[in-house]
Parts: sequence; structure tokens; C-alpha cells
Amino acid sequence: MATVEASLAGQASAVKVNRPKLTLWRVFIWIVLVVGAVIMLMPFVWMISSSLKAEQQVFQYPPRLLPDPPMWSNYVEALVYKPFGLYIRNTAFLVGVNMLAVLLASSFCAYGFARITFPGRDFWFVIVLATMMMPYYVLMVPIFIMFTRLGWIDTYLPLTVPTFFGGGAFNIFLMRQFFRTIPQELSDAARIDGCNEFQIYWTIFMPLAKPALVSIAILAFLGTWNDFVGPLLYIKSPDLFTVSIGLAGFRSIMRSRWDLLMAASTAMTIPVIALFFAAQRYFFESGGITLTGLK
Repeated sequence: MATVEASLAGQASAVKVNRPKLTLWRVFIWIVLVVGAVIMLMPFVWMISSSLKAEQQVFQYPPRLLPDPPMWSNYVEALVYKPFGLYIRNTAFLVGVNMLAVLLASSFCAYGFARITFPGRDFWFVIVLATMMMPYYVLMVPIFIMFTRLGWIDTYLPLTVPTFFGGGAFNIFLMRQFFRTIPQELSDAARIDGCNEFQIYWTIFMPLAKPALVSIAILAFLGTWNDFVGPLLYIKSPDLFTVSIGLAGFRSIMRSRWDLLMAASTAMTIPVIALFFAAQRYFFESGGITLTGLK
């Protein structure tokens, strides 16, 4: 009995000794994270600050973070000089179509690779992954020639139709890995109830895959919103310009007006920031899928 009490006392003292070390380590980690967050946020904060400054205050020395007074008219002047409202509507249309296409196509292909057994399944999945090693700029010329012969130049077809065919190798890989975490018992129970494969995919797997779908939707949104090469290659009419093309044209005209450049850049960045904060709960969500499905 005395030996057991001595052992427990020794363990308690060890815990007391280790607890301060653990607390200090957590404090150090928090300090590193806070410093890193401040460093990462400074360019964005400086962009917002410069967008509200007068032209002569942008490069004044010593620099001032807070504008005095805030020039809200910079946003009005920047967004009126170019038809950014039209550019935003065009980009929003492309974003909506591509997000829908990527989510449906990638999840559908991923379900086949994850749950349906067919000859050469693993081989074809490796081929899909191998396409990720092919740079886009290597295929840019032959793809442009193909779309030219199809008569798709100066339309949105080259920027939307390809996304319906698979949705991207990385998205297929991500959805496949997520689908593999869902218990097989759910599929078996659905088959006993008379569901076919499409019903299992649509009514069981898709609702459970919400975190992965939101992650892919955010990536698709960012890829389409920030795409510059695609619209530059295929779009010629100013009425079809996207945000990236419009912002590049605005930058070429307003080379010396950094206050207006920062205002336009901030306005075009706000939708991305808003989407991220609105969907971050699903974007960072992990685990719990197995328990949720069985429940």
C-alpha cells in the first residue's frame, strides 16, 4: 500500500513539474502564431490603408498607417472609371457555372473511383493523378487551337465547358479520399432498402461530404475569380471582360495613381475574404464523418 501511495505521489509531482513546461510551450506557440498572422496580414492592411489615403500620402515618409482624413471617394472614382460592376457580374456568372460543374463532376467521378469496382480502376485513377504533373502552359497552345477550330473564341465556353469533364484531378482525389472514410455499412443498408448507386451517391454520400464540397467550392471560386490567363486568351470583347482583365487594364492606365489602384484591388478582394469567412467553419471541419454517418 505504501509503495502504491509513493508511486502516485511521484506521478503527481512529475505532472506538476511538466505542467509549467507545457504552459510555456503553449505560450511560445501562441506568440509565434500571432507574429506570423501579423506578418501575413500586413500587406492586406497596408493595401486597405493606401486605398483610403490621398495620392500624396501613399509614399510619404515616415509612413502612416491610418489615413488622415479617409478618402472614401477613392473607391467611387476607381469603380466608376472602369465598368467594374459589369466585370463583377461576368465573373460571378463564370464562378457560379464553374463551381456547380466542379462539385458535380468531381464528386461523381470520385464516387466511382471510391465505391464502384470495375476493371482497371486503380490504373485509371493513377492516370488521372498523373495529369496533375502536366503544366497548363504546355497544353495552352493545342487547347487554344482546338477551341479556335470549334469557334468558341470570344465566348465563355472555353472557360466553362472543360470543368464539366471531371472537375479537375485534385478535386477528384480529394473527394475520393473523403468518400473512402464513409462506412461501407451505409451503402449496404441503402442497397437493402432498394437504392441504386446514383441514389446512394446523391442522398447519402453528398450530404455527408459537405466539408469537402465546401473546400472544393472555395478553391473553385478562387481559381475562377483570380483566373487571368484564361480570359486573356479567349475573351476579346470588353463586354465580356472579367475582374482580373478589368483590373489589369485599370492598372495599365492608372500607373501613378496608387491610391486608386489600391482602392480597386481592395474592392475586388472583398468577395474572396467574405466567402472565406462565411465558409471557414466547413473549410476547417475535419473528422466526425464516420460517427455522423453511423448515427
